[in-house]
Amino acid sequence: MTGKQLLAYVDHTLLKPVATWEEINRLCEEAVTYQTASACIPPDFVEAAHKDYPDLTICTVIGFPLGYQTTDTKVAETEEAVRNGASEIDMVVNIGDVKAGKFDAVTEEIKTVKAACQGRTLKVIVETCYLIDSEKVALCQCVTDGGAEFIKTSTGFGSGGATLEDVKLFKKHIGPHVQIKAAGGIRDVEDMKAYIAEGCTRIGASAAVDLLRHRLEEVI
Repeated sequence: MTGKQLLAYVDHTLLKPVATWEEINRLCEEAVTYQTASACIPPDFVEAAHKDYPDLTICTVIGFPLGYQTTDTKVAETEEAVRNGASEIDMVVNIGDVKAGKFDAVTEEIKTVKAACQGRTLKVIVETCYLIDSEKVALCQCVTDGGAEFIKTSTGFGSGGATLEDVKLFKKHIGPHVQIKAAGGIRDVEDMKAYIAEGCTRIGASAAVDLLRHRLEEVI
């Protein structure tokens, strides 16, 4: 795999609360130049980014980063993001419902948000750092039954990020149509390669372009 091929797995990400349009604009330029899978940006920048980069796959976040907004709020956020030009939606589950064992409610919320995506890709962030393995397994079923395209490990704002152990667990329990996105704490090339080797088809990372911009044709 070359550096360019590795970047094709990456959602080039900038979600820090102090992000400026200048930084988001530069991120989008890099996403176009280096052909990353998407640019993952805060919702308030989606409309401007889509206007300036109409051919770029723009990903944004919903219910972020804590997940405890109401379903109606998440739906409204999703509908606005779609109107503004988002092609992919990364939604945080209601972690309180997960801890309370309300998995039917979690599934229903995923279904409802998926409908609001109007055919766009939905990635469901389960924030693994707060979960025990039985909850992770149950969420694999929720994401599968809810019709989302991806299960995603982390927001990057919790107490921990992606682990290979969680990816291996997901692989055993997700449905055949569900893909895996690893995110949170992935900061070097070896980590990215390891997650892809375990079956991840997306990597959420902020450092990937800087790591690989001078290694595009190099076999990594």
